[in-house]
Amino acid sequence: MALLRGLTLLNRVSPNKCFIPARLFGNGTSSLYQSNPPQARFFPPSEGVMLLPGTYKNKVAFITGGGTGLGKAMTTTLSSLGAECVIASRSLEVLKKTADEISQQTGNKVHAVQCNVRDPASVEAAVNQLVNDVGLPDVVINNAAGNFISPSEKLSPNAWRTITDIVLNGTAYVTLDIGKRLIKAEKGAAFLAITTIYAESGSGFVVPSAAAKAGVEKLCTYVLCYTTDTFLGAAFLAITTIYAESGSGFVVPSAAAKAGVEKLCTTEDQPF
Repeated sequence: MALLRGLTLLNRVSPNKCFIPARLFGNGTSSLYQSNPPQARFFPPSEGVMLLPGTYKNKVAFITGGGTGLGKAMTTTLSSLGAECVIASRSLEVLKKTADEISQQTGNKVHAVQCNVRDPASVEAAVNQLVNDVGLPDVVINNAAGNFISPSEKLSPNAWRTITDIVLNGTAYVTLDIGKRLIKAEKGAAFLAITTIYAESGSGFVVPSAAAKAGVEKLCTYVLCYTTDTFLGAAFLAITTIYAESGSGFVVPSAAAKAGVEKLCTTEDQPF
């Protein structure tokens, strides 16, 4: 990184002596910037799906928060690639409407299952229905989330609990319930959680979300690093980044919670 920054600076000072295009890689919430990379005219960006048709044929995908937004978009793509999708959220009416819409668009069945990820009993019932309808999943996407904008000093205990219950606890409940069943059945699966860049960098006015998503990332690290013998895999998607850092396999709740505490301690209510 230091070398890259040095070459970038040299390019600005002596453009005739250095022909490396300008690149500025920011940290945290700063965006990635590239100025006219030379390959752009030869390799224009592709906005289509990079996977081949039928990639997920005979596969089952379970998506929380699948009725709207990003969850709906991911479900549409997976269904178009052949997956039999099961979407879950609190509003069964919204889920059924989305399921019918995607099924008509892709020609593949999409199932709707009501689930409140904040409630372990609701998660268990939803997974029971999932297994009864289509079997254990091959792909699990923990997409359900909640957030709101507020200065930290104005947060109430209920506000904090609401966000962490959905984002962190909800992800844990779904991952633990399905994961245990997969291990028992000796079946592999891929887990994906949706996080955000400020889970690493911190950001103003979204402290509960930043802390909860930092915990989610530690949970994914555990699944990735300490369940390899059970054929479970995990990743978390933070805007444009997929990565994992080390965690401890025997203190998962503590590691996830302490990751959130660290983010609480490092986040300031300063606009970016």
